[in-house]
Amino acid sequence: MKLQILDLDLIDYWKAYKLQLKLVERRIRGEIPDTLILLEHPHVITLGKRLFSIDLEINGVPVIKVERGGEATYHGPGQLVGYPIIDLNSLKLGVWEYVHKIEEVLIRVLKSFGINAGRREKAPGVWVNGERKIASIGLAIRHWVSYHGFALNVNTDLSYFKLITPCGFSPEIMTSMERELGHPINMEHVKERVVEEFVNVMGYSDSGRISAESIDALLETARSTGLQGLDNWVSGG
Repeated sequence: MKLQILDLDLIDYWKAYKLQLKLVERRIRGEIPDTLILLEHPHVITLGKRLFSIDLEINGVPVIKVERGGEATYHGPGQLVGYPIIDLNSLKLGVWEYVHKIEEVLIRVLKSFGINAGRREKAPGVWVNGERKIASIGLAIRHWVSYHGFALNVNTDLSYFKLITPCGFSPEIMTSMERELGHPINMEHVKERVVEEFVNVMGYSDSGRISAESIDALLETARSTGLQGLDNWVSGG
């Protein structure tokens, strides 16, 4: 089974979210293969289901409530975000096994750059020496198709995490590849390694990138699609 790669570079969170929902619908109907979206977002804070009762507003940074698991997190330039649109039944995976495999992908990627990363008990995500969090995971599942995903801090401005309590932890525990290695990291190299390890860990036969023309068509669909009720999720601007 082949994995489809959709590389969007920097894209507005809301537009990417609408695109995810459209792709989830198509994956449920069997119209597209499993797809891994890779991108960066402009500055945004998202709140998972545990924080839906909280009304939060931070000047200059949009705050959006989404149906993924987890609490508050930050996305911004220099952070690689991955949204796998995956049929878990086709891979014969349970939810926690799937989370474990995503962690394994990121652990392997970080190891290839010389960063000693691993898991921390009762704290999903990826940690450096069990003390500093370098990647977060938050998923949603619809008819056993996954969406939302992971965020790996590559060259991220970590000061933005001070605006929140990231995943219930002190913002001081957040780190990045740039901080750990002492120099900026080539994002394209990180993407290449993520795709390679995602294919290996999940057991795909190969991967292929969506053409530029197809990407434009998908984005236009997301831009023009009115998804009833979605505007109610926005809690800040």
